Amino acid sequence: MSDRHQWIEEGAHEVAPGVYRIPLPLPMDGLRAVNAYAIESDGGLVMIDSGWMLDETKEQLARSLAKIGAGFGDIRRFLITHIHRDHYTQAIALRKVFGMKVALGEDERASLNVMLGRDTGLFAARGAKLAMAGAQALIAKMVEAGMQRPSGDDGYEEPDEWIAAGQKYELGTRTLEAIPTPGHTHGHVVFADFAAGLLFAGDHVLPHITPSISLEAVPQELPLGDFLDSLRLVRGLPDLTLLPAHGPVAPSVHARVDELLDHHDRRLRIMAAELAEGARTAYQVATAIRWTSRSVELTDLDLINQTLAVGETEAHLDLLVARGQARGYLVEGIRYYEPAAPAA
Repeated sequence: MSDRHQWIEEGAHEVAPGVYRIPLPLPMDGLRAVNAYAIESDGGLVMIDSGWMLDETKEQLARSLAKIGAGFGDIRRFLITHIHRDHYTQAIALRKVFGMKVALGEDERASLNVMLGRDTGLFAARGAKLAMAGAQALIAKMVEAGMQRPSGDDGYEEPDEWIAAGQKYELGTRTLEAIPTPGHTHGHVVFADFAAGLLFAGDHVLPHITPSISLEAVPQELPLGDFLDSLRLVRGLPDLTLLPAHGPVAPSVHARVDELLDHHDRRLRIMAAELAEGARTAYQVATAIRWTSRSVELTDLDLINQTLAVGETEAHLDLLVARGQARGYLVEGIRYYEPAAPAA
């Protein structure tokens, strides 16, 4: 195993006194694990995130908790950074048996309604957005592959409580403060332990990759703008140790935020340069540029990641429009982008 992937090794790895990083497996090649964090507190454990609702995940979580002399019955609460299933659904499954409380950011309500099948029209809006991006060829491949919208039996249920901005959780030996960081999802939150110098960052700040800003049941108007604003918000906090959901612990949140801001500035410039060649759809721009650290073409990615890439491209182009650097317009239901007209 390379040093880059050493972080996925099973166990309960102490990252600060009374705080343990617990990697849990994921059923995908790209992201191989997700970190849950067990925090010792008065009356039991508080967990940040929970992993995917899978037998393998549950068994590994049980073994890892046993290493610190604990079990599922010792967990009194899950604090979930966001609604994606690799963070949320194992908590729901365990709650059914052990009764611990589960908390989720209040701005995830609309997406949860979609995941529970309560508002299929909003989910359909994602498909319409992909069509507007000019990705009809990709949609056809998805249909051919039998890809369908998530159903209500994928482990989603209502949380016990909705996490409000600035909400504080007193754990006896420490205080966690919930800070909304929309972008990756609309209701994403991070949890800061300022006294201990720790940031439980979820998917907002990751040490090796930049999180998707297009995988959302209810599309945001300017997800990249939200994400960059959230990065700047975190950059304005005291520098903390980064405890990410994917990847190893890193000593400085600020250092990684600076890298992410630079990355997206570069991507915006690259996409603006593509528009200089003439009007383009988001799908055409996504096809023209390179992806991942391996600099591969769009078609080298699997279907899910192609879909994410088109959404990422659309988010960057929409931000260029919002900044007055590009113009967007519809032709027969497809959105095209071109450079903004020079000021008179």
